Amino acid sequence: MATMHEENGFCDKLSNDYNVKGNANEAQEEPTQLDIVINNVVCSFSVRCHLNLREIALQANNVEFKRENGMVTMKIRKPYTTASMWSSGKITCTGATSEDLAKVAARRFARTLQKLGFKVRFSNYRVVNVLGTCAMPFAIRIIQFSNDHRANASYEPELHPGVTYKLKDPKATLKIFSTGSITVTAPSVLNVQLAIEHIFPIVYEYRRNVKDGDDDKSKTKRRKPVQRHHNNSNHTLQQENNDIFNSSDDERDNLFDSDRSWD
Repeated sequence: MATMHEENGFCDKLSNDYNVKGNANEAQEEPTQLDIVINNVVCSFSVRCHLNLREIALQANNVEFKRENGMVTMKIRKPYTTASMWSSGKITCTGATSEDLAKVAARRFARTLQKLGFKVRFSNYRVVNVLGTCAMPFAIRIIQFSNDHRANASYEPELHPGVTYKLKDPKATLKIFSTGSITVTAPSVLNVQLAIEHIFPIVYEYRRNVKDGDDDKSKTKRRKPVQRHHNNSNHTLQQENNDIFNSSDDERDNLFDSDRSWD
């Protein structure tokens, strides 16, 4: 996975502008760096020739022919990516962790097809989608956040635990979770970075420190353990009977001397 915390001094800017603070009695924490992790880069390109999917499935390695979808999937290890190929010559590549690795993988897939005898011409390459994640150093009050930003945010806890926040400039879609984790889907790595830079000061206003007792779990009342009182009356009666029958004759006479019921 690729990180972008060193690009363009982005995290240094955030660290200087927004310092994460703890309780009032605690000392101020050191500036926190935000690491943006790129999990997946999706790209597409064309080889501008007809592809015989059956021939590819029979001759190539690490290939799966999905007849019901009319496509072939091919995998390579370096970089670890998967390509979906159609007979029209269109190919999509997923799994790369940077834009550079995505282009390297696309060219390797095209080279593999060329070795199989196809007249490949690498063209129309472009990055389609980028998935990135970033963990904020604080929890977020997502209910209050969604209520205050209804124009761009939507929160449906029955369908998804996070808030969906859409940006038009830069174009990106963010999933914001109460734990502080943010998932960004954008058309480029740069848009992912700009989206995090845009959303950080907004969610910072809704930060929540779990140590302050704002966590919902701390508000739940603990049930007191039920104290069970054992009934020892039967045990006491049995013990008295045993004492009577285990005693001597003189002791028995003394026990029943009051009413003479022993006679």
